[in-house]
Amino acid sequence: MDRIPLIDLEPFIRGTAEGRARVAAAMREAAEQIGFFAITGHGVSPGTMDALYAKAHAFFDLPLDEKQRMAPPRPDFPRGYKAVGFEALAAGNESKTPPDLKEYYHFGRPTVPDDPYYRGAEGGKHFFDNRWPAAPQGFSKAADAYYGAMEGLSVTLCRIAALALELPEHYFDDKIDRHITAARINYYPRQDDPPAEGQLRAGAHTDYGMLTILSGESAPGLQVQTRSGEWVDVATDKYRFVCNIGDLLMRWTNDRWVSNTHRVLNPPREMARASSRMSIAFFHHPNYDAKIECIPGCAGDAPPKYEPVLSGDFRDYKYAVTRASGKSLTQAAHAR
Repeated sequence: MDRIPLIDLEPFIRGTAEGRARVAAAMREAAEQIGFFAITGHGVSPGTMDALYAKAHAFFDLPLDEKQRMAPPRPDFPRGYKAVGFEALAAGNESKTPPDLKEYYHFGRPTVPDDPYYRGAEGGKHFFDNRWPAAPQGFSKAADAYYGAMEGLSVTLCRIAALALELPEHYFDDKIDRHITAARINYYPRQDDPPAEGQLRAGAHTDYGMLTILSGESAPGLQVQTRSGEWVDVATDKYRFVCNIGDLLMRWTNDRWVSNTHRVLNPPREMARASSRMSIAFFHHPNYDAKIECIPGCAGDAPPKYEPVLSGDFRDYKYAVTRASGKSLTQAAHAR
């Protein structure tokens, strides 16, 4: 497959058994061939997207010192604002590059329940209260509404995925009901100075979790690598989501589904001083104690390719290596 297919979800959400099967088959083909697909008919209100984009643009337009007030208070706290230079995504795939040319705002679920699963020693490593600035007013409200809409959509996508894998529709339900999903508003600012050699807006990487749901402003730059090694452009539109398979779902399916490498290119130099870009990513990640091991039937007669790993351990490892301070997956992410 040398293009990103477009899948209409409406036949699954409101359709007949035949329509639901057709949507599942389309996801299966895309997941096996390229790991990416775009979706329409998802039911998310355009107003929900417009509201968050407006508030996010107002925030990123603030002076740097004001944005820095929302930086995390300590290194192990992931919520809030990160300036350009904090992260090199390519490091998560063992590639050394200069830091990515982006800044971002990181947030999670609107509220964290007062329950040992969320607030205990293990839960405390994965669930955090959000940080929000006083301005622009309404930023948190817009983000909470968007997060809630993505939660609902992610459940639908996981149920389609289950059927696509010839599993019971609700197979993933108890593995994602206390998910540790983080959302990011990525802002790629104008570039007054030329990038360093090998420096991109986002280096070539795969995503860590189960599924990513991306809304992006209509601007060139996002590319995905096909199984043949060719880079193809991915058109973005904030009302038509681009979804991709993450590393954990690839492991779950024993590489039957592909978590594919993608990147965000810099604009041409003549455009770089005037061209910015924004996207919002919902990195759907299973419960931290979900054991990721080969789904029955995905390995065939061969042994599974991967040792079991806990969802939370795997994410901890990936977060660490993108910040150039990680240890090996064997040390950090073995199943307990």
